Amino acid sequence: MIQNPPNLGIDLDPVRHPEGCRPGIDCDTWLIQGARVFDPAVQLDCIADVYLADGRIAGIGDAPSQFPHEQMQKIDAKGLWLIPGVIDSWARLREPGLEHKATIATETLAAVAGGITTVCMPPDTDPVLDTIAVARFIKRRAQLSGRARVVAIGALTQGLKGELLAEMAELTEGGCVAVSNAHYPVRDLRLLRRALEYAATFDILVVIQPEDPSLSKRGCAHEGVIATRLGLPGIPVSAETAPLAQLLAVVAETGARIHINNLSSRAGVRMIAQAKAEGLPVTASVSAHHLWLSEMDTDALCGNTHVQPPLRGLRDRDALRAGLADGTIDCVISDHQPHETDAKLAPFPATEPGISGLDTLLPLVLKLVDEEGLSLARALDALTRRPAELFGLNDSGRLAVGARADVTLIDPDAYWTLDETTMRSAGRDTPFFGWDFRHQTRATWVNGRLVFELAT
Repeated sequence: MIQNPPNLGIDLDPVRHPEGCRPGIDCDTWLIQGARVFDPAVQLDCIADVYLADGRIAGIGDAPSQFPHEQMQKIDAKGLWLIPGVIDSWARLREPGLEHKATIATETLAAVAGGITTVCMPPDTDPVLDTIAVARFIKRRAQLSGRARVVAIGALTQGLKGELLAEMAELTEGGCVAVSNAHYPVRDLRLLRRALEYAATFDILVVIQPEDPSLSKRGCAHEGVIATRLGLPGIPVSAETAPLAQLLAVVAETGARIHINNLSSRAGVRMIAQAKAEGLPVTASVSAHHLWLSEMDTDALCGNTHVQPPLRGLRDRDALRAGLADGTIDCVISDHQPHETDAKLAPFPATEPGISGLDTLLPLVLKLVDEEGLSLARALDALTRRPAELFGLNDSGRLAVGARADVTLIDPDAYWTLDETTMRSAGRDTPFFGWDFRHQTRATWVNGRLVFELAT
């Protein structure tokens, strides 16, 4: 139980509790007692006390010197796990532009309730995130929400139109951790090459979701027997692998750092593995839902399995799992896309693609540990250290003295079901309603401030 509790939970005043704190002025001081402290980044796995002060991890094990014990708040964490806060490197929060679907306030609450302390937001907002002004607006809205940290991914091209390059260097200087054209393809390969040359000059990470619009046009499901039986227009695997092959050829000539987002196919995993073997600066991510679902889960009467890229075959799903286990795939993302109810009520091809994934990112990955043999170290590495390293979040993703105090406390034996009472996102568009999970977030700290506590 927490001793000397402050005003916590979802009733936090967002104005008085911005993301982070001012050291020496309004930082919380915490002692997390007796948790299993687990962090594969520093090969840490032990029962220990953890001290938080001034927004940082002040000590692990013994109390640090000059620790302000008189101001300290305590939580008894015996039997619980303490891990680095999860970093979700691709999640749409719908603000600005689509506030009728969700807002930064609602979705950062869902994030911290799911153990996520940092969210990387792609640039397909309205207005497009191609100026510092939009990046600053998003940062300020996240600060006012007072929950998860939100960092921006800037636009690769102006307006995401694929015609003129955005001011990539200016965006990164303004705080953007990478650039991307989201799911909008850059059709002109000469322009793409120039963009990668520019990014390589400034060592900017470029996030690309490979998709050929001519091959995926009007498609909504994986091209195969299931789509044929359901009468749904299909999207072939080549819609992913053809542009991926072109991209890798350009990367070999430019040396730009490329992160392949939302990999969905066995052939794509093989191509990434080959590119890495050849020494290309290429990394990749996969969504949590692609690690669990396949074309067999496609339901023509329910749009909650309409995602982009589509759910593919069982062999593709298994190859994605194997690629995550052996490190070919670096990170797992939520690919969070909350929708209003009406967006999923039309016939399957007419529904909007995407699911709400913040609530289930960590539970689905830990479910792979329990049921599919994925090691806990690899699972947490793909959610913490590796995305922090790739996106330049060097003060996050690890439990070490002096690191940013973004930490999550998990009950490893709390069985729960995803339903209307346990889901926090404003979007209810998920195919995982009714699924049972074992691990549950008990508390989350962002920059040393307790931003979520599970009601008991």
